[in-house]
Amino acid sequence: METITHNLFAVIIQILCFKFVFFPLNIILTIILAFLSHIFVDAIAIITYHPPEIQRDKFWIVWHVIIYILSILSIVIFVIPFWLGLLCANLFDLWDWFILRPIQNKKKKNVPETKWGEKYYFHRIIDATRNKLFYWLPKWNYKRGGILIEISIIIFLTIFFILLF
Repeated sequence: METITHNLFAVIIQILCFKFVFFPLNIILTIILAFLSHIFVDAIAIITYHPPEIQRDKFWIVWHVIIYILSILSIVIFVIPFWLGLLCANLFDLWDWFILRPIQNKKKKNVPETKWGEKYYFHRIIDATRNKLFYWLPKWNYKRGGILIEISIIIFLTIFFILLF
């Protein structure tokens, strides 16, 4: 799913942990649950419009401009009080997309058939989880109507956040 969805899950997890669990377990639980939330959220992402590769059509571009703006806004709004949850919930993407992928792309320029780093991608865990636990979900990655599910999840999590906060 998109960064804003991960961020909302992270914020809610951190609020609940800090509200109901005593120090230092609240910090430890926030780290663990926010990290694990990424697995759950991305494992069910197959029910949302989330093609694995860039689409060059107007719909994909408009959707991603909107989602990137909302994601950046969510980081700006939540980073100060909820940085721990945000960081832990986004570690999968930070590692895979901003650390491993650039290194692998550099290596592929020299040796195009290299498989370097593939075994270190965290998203392999998500794929395994999806295949074991969520195989029964419909695959709507390429269905534009899948944005309605993600929008519904974002609205639900935002309302839940407002009620908690």
